[in-house]
Amino acid sequence: MATAFARPAYSRRRISRVETLGDVWVYWRCEGMDDVSRVCDLSVGGLSLSTPVPPPLGAKARLDLLVQEGQIRAEAVVRHITTQGGLGLQFIAITDQDCPRLVTLLNRLRSSSTRKLPSFAPSLA
Repeated sequence: MATAFARPAYSRRRISRVETLGDVWVYWRCEGMDDVSRVCDLSVGGLSLSTPVPPPLGAKARLDLLVQEGQIRAEAVVRHITTQGGLGLQFIAITDQDCPRLVTLLNRLRSSSTRKLPSFAPSLA
């Protein structure tokens, strides 16, 4: 499996993304190819995933997120490709029924990432 995106210290994004910590997967179809990939990070505007064979920039994809919140279906367009096997997708359509599930998923991911203490935290004992 390919590695995730390398992240710069700054971001030009208007909407912040949440790291998924490896527990979110997506079934996606694009350019005649079907695949299941690990989602690296996610926002209300799009997601990045790992894939060994990325489709071309501008290609449209149909997504089905595999999450405990329920089915989340969306259409997206490929906006970014990395040589390390990363793919950035921008959402272009999501159903009215699935949008609240996406928000619930993002809230869960944000709350689980803020509860984790860094491994280098000193002992207070």
